[in-house]
Amino acid sequence: MKKVLKGMPSFSALGFKQQLLALTVGLAISVGSIAVVEAAPARNVNPPSLKAGAPQVYVVKKGDTLWDISGKFLDKPWRWPEIWASNRHVKNPHWIFPGDKLLLCSYQGKPLIGKDEGDGCDGIIRRYAGGTKLQPQVRVESLNDAIPVIPLDNIKQWLEHSTIVAPESVDNTPYVLGTADQRVLAAKGQTIYARGNGLEVGQQYAVYREGDPYTLSNEKGKKYNAGLELNQVATGIAVASENDITTLELTDSFNAEVRRGDRVLPVYDPMLPTLFYPTMAEDVTAGGQIVRVMGSIGTAAQHSVVTIDRGSFEGVQVGHVFSINQKGEQVRDPKTKEMVQLPGQKIGNLMVFRTFDHFSYGYVLDSSLPIKIGAYIQPPLMDD
Repeated sequence: MKKVLKGMPSFSALGFKQQLLALTVGLAISVGSIAVVEAAPARNVNPPSLKAGAPQVYVVKKGDTLWDISGKFLDKPWRWPEIWASNRHVKNPHWIFPGDKLLLCSYQGKPLIGKDEGDGCDGIIRRYAGGTKLQPQVRVESLNDAIPVIPLDNIKQWLEHSTIVAPESVDNTPYVLGTADQRVLAAKGQTIYARGNGLEVGQQYAVYREGDPYTLSNEKGKKYNAGLELNQVATGIAVASENDITTLELTDSFNAEVRRGDRVLPVYDPMLPTLFYPTMAEDVTAGGQIVRVMGSIGTAAQHSVVTIDRGSFEGVQVGHVFSINQKGEQVRDPKTKEMVQLPGQKIGNLMVFRTFDHFSYGYVLDSSLPIKIGAYIQPPLMDD
């Protein structure tokens, strides 16, 4: 029976592992549903507007993303699900691979895009309407070759090595006490010592750096810590334990070196998804904004990763697309001398790729201006 530190709350390292597993399962369920779900009918009756000069035929190339392909056909790429002729007779109707030929067709007066299976638009429309099934064919493709909505390498760090948890969930969990040879920092191949109960010899553990807390305001306007970001900096194996001191050998390092005070927690499998699918952000609590630019203290731009203050509790789901709107500046009226707030303007779009309770990570799909912290988000307008 292991000893328990005095004053340790009921939330132990095991409890933290359970929370991480719950987050992982939740992410997998969300991604899985987005990967195969059929697009919900649009609330408006106007079909999406085709982009001027939209190609009649497009051959998918290696390095393409679904967002880029959508932008070749539509003025508003997030409306892609409304025109994609998903094939209901295949396991995942949304996968597109390099070499696929996409055809722009017309069905009941509306644009329709589908994969040419050798029978042109007639075949695409028949299969879309449920009239004809494809004949069995053998096609071997690596899932890694499937065209993603966004480049997975651009978000991999925040899928695999970052998470947002309740601040109190890490209280009294094991932490790095020191390193071998009195080093200030440690990395792959070196030895560290962790203090705290719950670590077992022979098990693998992750070392996390605590980030700045995320704050929200309660009903009285008082700010409180609502989330703590943890960024994994290393992985190690426990090789020895004495009392509450455990020796770990670091097997991997990620983006930073280990230092004293870093948290030592169970490793969890983030189950990196292979496909995201853009969907309209509906029934989400209004008023969200960008509260952090990941990996930067400045502004965000296209391809940046940001945190928004809306999560699963506010109705956000993986794949939701939001418009980014910059607040207008305050200027002095030259005639009246009063300060006037100029209107805001839309400057880009982002797509959520990971959700937590009250926060989500989003990927900036496009932007016309630098994006500042405090820029507000809203579901994109459906009308064209």
